Amino acid sequence: MPHLLLNLKLVPDDEAAEVRDLLSREGIAFYETRPSPWGISHGGIWLEDPAQIERAGALMAQYQQARRSGAQAERARAVEEGRQETFARQLRERPGYTLLMLLAMVVIIALTLALPWWLLR
Repeated sequence: MPHLLLNLKLVPDDEAAEVRDLLSREGIAFYETRPSPWGISHGGIWLEDPAQIERAGALMAQYQQARRSGAQAERARAVEEGRQETFARQLRERPGYTLLMLLAMVVIIALTLALPWWLLR
C-alpha cells in the first residue's frame, strides 16, 4: 500500500525537487500526485514500496535537518549583514504600502468587533 512521504502543501518547488532527487539517488521508488484544480488536494510524494518507509523517513529527517540548518545560517547572515526584513525597514522603504496595510488591518478589526454589535441592536 502506498505511503505519503511528503504533502506538497506549502512546500517550495526547490524543496520538492530536492526530495525527488534524493529519493531517485537512493533508489527509492516513488510517485507524485499533482494538486487538484480546485484546491481540495495539494498533491504529494508517495512511496511505492512499504518496505522502504523507514529508510525514506530517516533520509527525510536528515534532509530536513540539513535544510533547517542552512535556513538558520542564511537568516543569521542576513541579520548580520542588515538584509533581514523588519517592520521598520519596510516602513522606511515602502511607507505608503505599509501604512495602507496597517489601515486595512485596523478597519478589518474594527468591522469585526463593531459590526455584530451594530447589527444586533
